Amino acid sequence: MFFNRVKIEVRSLIIGITVIIVLSIISMFLGFSSVTLSGLLAGDEHSFLVFFQTRVPRTIALILSGASLALAGMIMQMLTRNRFVEPSTAGTVESASLGILVVMIFAPGLDVILKMLVAALFALFGSLIFMFLLRQIPLKSVLVVPLTGIMLGYVIGALTNGIADQEMLLPSLQSYLFGSFSMVVEGKYELLWLSLPLCLVAYLAADRFTVAGFGEDFSSNLGLDYKKVMLFGLVIISMITATVICTVGRIPFIGLVVPNIVSIVMGDNMRRTAPFVMITGAGLVLVCDILGRLMSKSAEIPVGTIMGVLGSVLFIALLLKWRKRLG
Repeated sequence: MFFNRVKIEVRSLIIGITVIIVLSIISMFLGFSSVTLSGLLAGDEHSFLVFFQTRVPRTIALILSGASLALAGMIMQMLTRNRFVEPSTAGTVESASLGILVVMIFAPGLDVILKMLVAALFALFGSLIFMFLLRQIPLKSVLVVPLTGIMLGYVIGALTNGIADQEMLLPSLQSYLFGSFSMVVEGKYELLWLSLPLCLVAYLAADRFTVAGFGEDFSSNLGLDYKKVMLFGLVIISMITATVICTVGRIPFIGLVVPNIVSIVMGDNMRRTAPFVMITGAGLVLVCDILGRLMSKSAEIPVGTIMGVLGSVLFIALLLKWRKRLG
């Protein structure tokens, strides 16, 4: 029985990776500038320039963003023990945006790594506020948790927009956070490679996150330091969120819908499901980007917009699926 399950999972991983490869090839040869395989093989200088300086970096950025955001959402859902939470529904994204605004006001020339660290610190602070609020509010329904995060996000977002408007930086901030990969080129996306070791560290700690998902009392009985695991998870979530936002902006719902979809099929053991969550997240972002480029010939639709619409529909579908448990 065990070996059959392993065979099925390995086969599923191979299929998933194959799908990612196919979507990546489509992504790399799709765009306004014509790039063909024959042109690359013939040594066409224009094709080489476009392919290696824009198409390849963009595709890598899509994969890294989708995979890391999906895993971050999975960790947050485990730590909060709620299926309807992710960085964009917990005030984490809005807090990171506030951090970026602070950098734009006080240190506009700051290096991108330092900018990311500032955004990560703000994101961590926002996440800690969210977790504190959850301890103070009676959770009579699982919907109270995401509603609390959404309300916190609105407050932080309103504060951010108010300050940005006062400083005449609102258009710049909104443009920065638009959630588009159209400006990703060589030399402008490399920060996203930081998400790989973050995902690896998260995977190595998967068993701890799984145990922490059963609650503080259960974790303590097994000898696990619940608070340290919680803080460790929030640090990973904050750094992944800040890395993606500083590079391509906001991409909503990835961390919400992907872990739920995988959980329905495979269960909640993070050690088993994390690779599938990352593959599904990467594939979903690639699909949204390809759709955005195909739907408009004059100007592509940003991934953040496509994912906002698609994610809303999937979120409603998940709510309907779990309506009996929601009471």
